[in-house]
Amino acid sequence: MIVKGALEKAKLYIESHSTDSDSNRIHSKQGPCITISRETGAGADKVSEALVDFFQIFSDDNSIPWTAFDKNLIEKILEDHHLPQKLSQYFIEDKLSELKSIVNELLGIHPHVGVLIKTTSRTILQLAQKGNVIIVGRAANLITTKLKNAFHIRLVAPFDVRVQHIEEIYNFNHKEAIEFTKKEDLARMHYVKSYFNKDINDPLLYHMIINTNQIPYKKAARMIGLAVLEKFPETFSINEERTYELV
Repeated sequence: MIVKGALEKAKLYIESHSTDSDSNRIHSKQGPCITISRETGAGADKVSEALVDFFQIFSDDNSIPWTAFDKNLIEKILEDHHLPQKLSQYFIEDKLSELKSIVNELLGIHPHVGVLIKTTSRTILQLAQKGNVIIVGRAANLITTKLKNAFHIRLVAPFDVRVQHIEEIYNFNHKEAIEFTKKEDLARMHYVKSYFNKDINDPLLYHMIINTNQIPYKKAARMIGLAVLEKFPETFSINEERTYELV
């Protein structure tokens, strides 16, 4: 739900990599991978959209287009591993308990949750290694922690502000938005703790933590973008005509 046509952009990103010749891959520069961990309703969708626009300005004309993977990551995983579309409901972070997972596996309903986690991790690693990609959620920062091209972001905001954002996105009433926000926050914390043994709120897991209530989405994206440009200058083409964008 990053932008309309996000799935089409994701497919184009994959196709552009798959059609590259081996020689082009050898000589091409590996672009950055940005992971975004977020509190529910902190605006990861808006920041991701703005980041894609920002990086396209400073990317070489021949480079792979920047793409954000959030909801469309599920489609990519299912396609990569030849899994049925009905499994998409189980890829939502921590919506399935371990016990239910084991029972359903025995009944042949879907693979064990551990298999789904490994499948997701492999896909995230593949995308991260390609570069020029933004990956939202699913402990992508922990999966890519050893990659030199990775840059990790955490988005936070006050609870009431996030609840209001959820109301606007999903057209929930206030009570529904509160329940949804609490449930999602808890699920994400449990997901990271259960499968990666980490605390999602640990500040040492991220390069930057941004309060989107204090810094609007587009400005947050600009801050992240400038930090990534400075950390990985060799992966961008910044000529004189584009330098005005940095001012």
